[in-house]
Amino acid sequence: MKPQMSAPEPDFTPTEDVFVRKHLGVPDIDVADWTLVVEGLVEHPLRLDMAALLSLGTRRLAAFHECFGSPFAPDVPTRAVAQVEWAGVPLATLLDRAVPGAAARHVWFEGADTGSFQGEDGVTYVKDLPLSVARGDVFLAHRMNGEPLRPEHGFPLRAVVPRMFGTNSVKWLTRVVLADRRPEGLFTTRLYNRVLPGESSPGPVREVDVSSKLFVPGEGAQLCSGEHELSGRAWSTTEVVSVEVSVDGGPWEAAAVDPPGSGPTWQRFALARELAAGRHSIRCRAADRAGRVQPLAGARNAVHEVGVEVRE
Repeated sequence: MKPQMSAPEPDFTPTEDVFVRKHLGVPDIDVADWTLVVEGLVEHPLRLDMAALLSLGTRRLAAFHECFGSPFAPDVPTRAVAQVEWAGVPLATLLDRAVPGAAARHVWFEGADTGSFQGEDGVTYVKDLPLSVARGDVFLAHRMNGEPLRPEHGFPLRAVVPRMFGTNSVKWLTRVVLADRRPEGLFTTRLYNRVLPGESSPGPVREVDVSSKLFVPGEGAQLCSGEHELSGRAWSTTEVVSVEVSVDGGPWEAAAVDPPGSGPTWQRFALARELAAGRHSIRCRAADRAGRVQPLAGARNAVHEVGVEVRE
């Protein structure tokens, strides 16, 4: 049974429920002393305080946000995902003012978080993207779900890179550098790299995998026998075209899937299913417009499974 579904407004994860990741701790930043520098291979280097940044206007971006997981266990699922409404300014607005030089090919993002990681001292969190990607996709956010960024989420400014893993969305952003090469560093060329299917050499962890997660019922839920809606969210770099649900290892059944929104948001799916008394396992798997399907096991985006108890 497939319930009819229409395209709803984006549903946002409460800020207190959004996952937090910090490799080098949370820096203590006074916004009165903070500035963002745009420099390197640019014709007009910039230095902006928060007032100057706000003077550029504020736009909003609704986007799903997913953690890649540990760089030391790249095939272990974490399923840490949220959907957030960001407010800020596209990076392209600043790049247009700075005017990248002809030799610029890459954009480096540097956070204010520094410290020790894996036995290495004096580490600064730096990530990079090709200039063509950064100009089109990167959003600089100073608000999250209608309020100023909290310290743990990147106050006063962070990068947001839609459809890419959270490791690319640098928090506590202080510096943007235009360069003709990638930066050599712990979080660029040494960690957060992986070999994708069909490729022979590792590349930087960037684009998300096709994934889905059951939200209702949750793991260990106690239910009464009868019909239940099995629902969750699915996401990818492109449109999710199908989600299937399997109960107790039975056949995969097609769920109803919301059409994609206008931005990089996740898609809700649901399937109405009778559940008899007893223990049940429920799995979901998604497929996207690019032909990718979630694997059953052995990968960070392996199908999600929850166990529930159903009573008479």
